[in-house]
Amino acid sequence: MRYPGYQGTVEIDARLARRLVDSQFPRWAGLPVRPVDLDGWDNRTFRLGDGLTVRLPSGDWYALQVDKEQRWLPVLAPELPLPVPTPVARGVPEHGYPYPWSVHRWLDGRPALVAGMGDATTFATDLARFLVALRRVDATGGPAPGEHNFHRGAPVTAYGDELFAAVEALGAEVPRDEVLTTWDEATATAWRDRPVWFHGDVALGNLLVSDGRLSAVIDFGTSGVGDPACDVVIAWTALSGDARDAFRRTLDLDAATWARGRGWALWKALISLVAALERDEDGDGHRRVVRRVLADRA
Repeated sequence: MRYPGYQGTVEIDARLARRLVDSQFPRWAGLPVRPVDLDGWDNRTFRLGDGLTVRLPSGDWYALQVDKEQRWLPVLAPELPLPVPTPVARGVPEHGYPYPWSVHRWLDGRPALVAGMGDATTFATDLARFLVALRRVDATGGPAPGEHNFHRGAPVTAYGDELFAAVEALGAEVPRDEVLTTWDEATATAWRDRPVWFHGDVALGNLLVSDGRLSAVIDFGTSGVGDPACDVVIAWTALSGDARDAFRRTLDLDAATWARGRGWALWKALISLVAALERDEDGDGHRRVVRRVLADRA
């Protein structure tokens, strides 16, 4: 498959992963390469044998994340209560593929998007405890928001133009006044504390479940140090009721950070709804997130 921003001359598929591994890491040449349950968009992931994964960026910006993960995942892993990917090798461009790439340790479990969360309140509590531990890791020298992570951890105002354009495009699809009031509250404050570590893409596809419990957190491509409000978005994309309450209580962030998290969720849901309607899709999932965000504010 070809991806927007991809500058290579070959398809990113298992055959490419096989060729790259065989030529650069011959010690793994005998290991089978096969797809994973839920493949990524920013990075294509393939399982290598039983204990490794091959991670191939699908575009210029995503390639910026390779060196960050190589540098910082080994620092984060020992400090966290759940397993996270750990790199064991760094590949270089070859065979018409233009980017650096990684080999990581395989983590057992299935994405919660596929396997479900199990007990939602337990899942939400375990996730919040992980994010609290992540925030407590020493952030000295960590990667500040920028192109490498699409400005996660920066003020959500970075995406204000996109949100306003989406509101105009959607018209009566969304309650304009409520949306803009929620956005105003989200952008009225900023993170004033020291920068802290955040994941940047806390979504069910990046959360692994084993035996009905959260067992690992993957895909740190959008991680960095800054404002952790972007990690709150899952409160409206996947959680509700007691589970959302437990998540917020355990996460222990102030009301202003929670409001900025609503801003991140609202921006993403609105631009995703516009894109869905342009493709003649129903967009009901994105409408549901908008309703949850507005109801939570109310």
